[in-house]
Amino acid sequence: MPSLPPSVTPDWAFEREHWRRGYFRVAGVDEAGRGAWAGPVTVAAVILPGLAQDYPFRDSKQLSPAQREAFAAEVRRVAVCWAVEHAWPDEIERLNILGATHAAAARALARLDPAPQALVTDYLRLRTPLPLLAPPKADALSYSVAAASLLAKTERDRVMTELDAEYPGYGFAAHKGYGAPAHRAALERLGVSPVHRRGYAPIARLLQRGLFSD
Repeated sequence: MPSLPPSVTPDWAFEREHWRRGYFRVAGVDEAGRGAWAGPVTVAAVILPGLAQDYPFRDSKQLSPAQREAFAAEVRRVAVCWAVEHAWPDEIERLNILGATHAAAARALARLDPAPQALVTDYLRLRTPLPLLAPPKADALSYSVAAASLLAKTERDRVMTELDAEYPGYGFAAHKGYGAPAHRAALERLGVSPVHRRGYAPIARLLQRGLFSD
């Protein structure tokens, strides 16, 4: 495994709160891409073995791409179960970004087998009958949420690389659909593609100017 950068180390504190109440299958949930201008928002759900052992997992934002890929592979290897779901721009436009994130999370959780008994999320207050802890920065503090962060980020990056090949010129593989200067310049040059989020203000302004892609 690659070496880790100095960072906050996750632990099991939030999971233990659920364990003390008799909920032992605790799913961590996290998303990637909520602020992007293009592509999906991606949500992962992961149940790790409840052995309270240390893992190398960290918030994906603290890691290099190579580290994220290595740790994501380890998550898939050790997890009791995991699932990843996307909400694409048409769903985001229909439900708004928060609603689409909740919908993708519900789909990911429904695919977990065995089903979770409780949840920990990164400040995502899901509408769920399950006991839920949603502290801020949980992706840096909880092993389960850090594991979900790794799967969501690496899977979304893979999708954006595929979209880069399908819609060349926008630079999706580099900026992953976020509002980088190169992305802004490409939009001015090429117009708005089918995978851009048309309800987002910067994209809506371009559409008002008639900047559609061919």
